[in-house]
This record gives sequence, C-alpha cells and structure tokens, in this order.
Amino acid sequence: MANTNKTSEKEPSILFVAKEKEPLFSKKNRALLTDPMDDNNPITVQVLGICSALAITVQLKPALVMSISVMAVMAASNVIISLLRNLIPNRIRIIVQLVVVASMVILVDQVLRAFAYDVSKELSIFIGLIITNCIVMGRLEAFALGNGVWESFLDGIGNAAGYGFILIVVAFFRELLGSGKLFGMQVIPDAVYEMGYVNNGLMLLSPMALITVGVFIWIQRSRNRDLIEKN
Repeated sequence: MANTNKTSEKEPSILFVAKEKEPLFSKKNRALLTDPMDDNNPITVQVLGICSALAITVQLKPALVMSISVMAVMAASNVIISLLRNLIPNRIRIIVQLVVVASMVILVDQVLRAFAYDVSKELSIFIGLIITNCIVMGRLEAFALGNGVWESFLDGIGNAAGYGFILIVVAFFRELLGSGKLFGMQVIPDAVYEMGYVNNGLMLLSPMALITVGVFIWIQRSRNRDLIEKN
C-alpha cells in the first residue's frame, strides 16, 4: 500500500523502458542560458539587434533599462507563443507573434512611464522598436513555436541577457571614455583632468558603437577560432 501512495517522478514507460523527467536546469537547459552569452551571442555571432547597440549606448543607464525591457518582453512573449503554438494557424503565425510582442512592449512602456519617466523619455521610440527587434521575432519563430514553455522561457532570458551584455559593455566604454562618467556621475577624478587628460568626444558619436562592437567581435573570435566563418 505504501508504494501505491508514492507519486512517481517518471513519465509513462515506452516499450517497458521508463523515461526520466528532464531536470529543470539540465545541461541542455543551462545551455539555453549560457550559449547566448558567448558562442551564440545575438549581436556578435548572429548579428541581430545592431541598431540598438548604435542608438542607445551613449550612456549606461538607458542601455541597462533597454536590456531589462527586452528581457521582460522576450521571456513573456516566448512563454505565450509556446503555450499557443499548437493553436496558431501557420498562415498567420507572424501576425500573432507581432500582436503578442506589441502587447508586451506596450505593457513595458507603461511601466517605464510610471516608474522611470525620465529614462522612458530618453529611450523614446526605441522601446517601441522592440516590436520589430530581429532578436525577439527570431527567437519566437525559431524556438518558441517548436519547444515547451520552460525551455522557451530560458531561451528568451538567455538571448536577452546576451543582447543586454553587449549593450552594457558598449555603453560602459562609451560613457566612461566619452564623458568620464558612469550612470551620469563623474568617475574620473578632477586631478586626472588637471594632468591634461581630455575626454574622447569620438566615443559619443554613433560610429564608435559599431567600432566598439567590432573590437568585441575580434576579441571573441580570437579566443574561439571556431566562430570564424570559413570560405
């Protein structure tokens, strides 16, 4: 009788071989979180979301807020599309994805307006452009439509974190070297300026965002030669 009261942690057997349930943070699931941070980064490897890296990385604060916003939108959108994947007609799947992403973006925008109005004004149209962000739509189409809810959630978090990591790194160097500040506060001492140091105004120009990303790509491929495209 004791055995009948215990709940089994195994799925129904197939051909008399019991199939163990996959742990929530199995090696495969952990890879969904870690791979986008390095070998499968959305910006430096997949070359998606470059516009954001150019547009909002002059300062660290808006880059951080954008990263968190994209993470919230991607995680929620991936979960919703995964839940609906068997109900969405193939012919209108892109429309459904756009509606889901647009709804999440509007929600995030309203939250920013309520709790971080100054940053919301600074980001202006770029929050709305999350709707057409290649990374968001790409993961919905390539992953959430064919995988379970938990895996889709991890995939959304991982790719958004990889995207945000690059934005934050680029913004860190651009704000520090361009204005001597981080989060709007001066971090380079006045004594350094008195010695003749001058902020590099080029770092505040849009092309320097792409150059900084290019340097990061060069470092990444120097460390991992497998990422170098072969002719």
